Amino acid sequence: MRLLIRLEAQANAVYDHAAHHQLRGRIWRALDGTDFTNLHDAERPIGLCFSNIFPWGNITEGEQRNVLVSAADPDLLRAISAGLARDSEFNVGEMPFKVLDVTSLSPDVGEPGTQGTIESGTGLLIRIPPWKIDDYGIDPDGDGAVFWRPEHSMEPLQTQLQQNLDKKHNLFCPEDLPGPTNRNGGLFSEYELIKTFALPLEVTQGEERTVVLSKWRFEYEVRDEHHRRHLNLALDAGLGERNALGLGFINIKEGSKVSPREPIQAQESSR
Repeated sequence: MRLLIRLEAQANAVYDHAAHHQLRGRIWRALDGTDFTNLHDAERPIGLCFSNIFPWGNITEGEQRNVLVSAADPDLLRAISAGLARDSEFNVGEMPFKVLDVTSLSPDVGEPGTQGTIESGTGLLIRIPPWKIDDYGIDPDGDGAVFWRPEHSMEPLQTQLQQNLDKKHNLFCPEDLPGPTNRNGGLFSEYELIKTFALPLEVTQGEERTVVLSKWRFEYEVRDEHHRRHLNLALDAGLGERNALGLGFINIKEGSKVSPREPIQAQESSR
């Protein structure tokens, strides 16, 4: 489930492609005083992700831009929507906006048998843990985890994607339902790498790291209701790591045969 936040630019501005931390800060400001503020420094996936501000490109005063916020918990989205209704100022670094309105969206990958395409809206962060490096024949990079790169083959990427989503399944889905690693078959039927790139990322206030990210186009065919749940969870919570910084946000490609889930009630902000 997700929110579509429509924004109006309040001044001309240069588009900042590395504003993940500032965008995250504005979303969390909408949660001030709610029961969700304690998640800010959680050392586990919190089931929250968001897109870049789109469309990309330098900004002219009065233009409309958008941002999508997704979450596994609809109450978290309701709280964000209410916070934006109380305060429509939406400044992201040097990019000043005002919230025009907030709309709820509930995309669904479709019933069993549905075929579709999922695209990564933001880069995926995939790390191979140090205790698995030898298994894949990867040269270590210091003593820590290694960012996935194309020369590492698809096996570690597929494994890490599935195991990471399994952690989110354990957190946000009923415990009696099987997670991705408990079912035969992968998450996707085809993986098309669009690009890999390095990005300086402010992971916490004043702490910047350069990470290696990748963008993808994934083909899928929904095998059964369990597989459907796993893919929809990825739409809500994001793929890979650092989703609360906006990494791993994914969308169903326009034209895929999908059906909407029951939408949440989002509050609207007036101009």
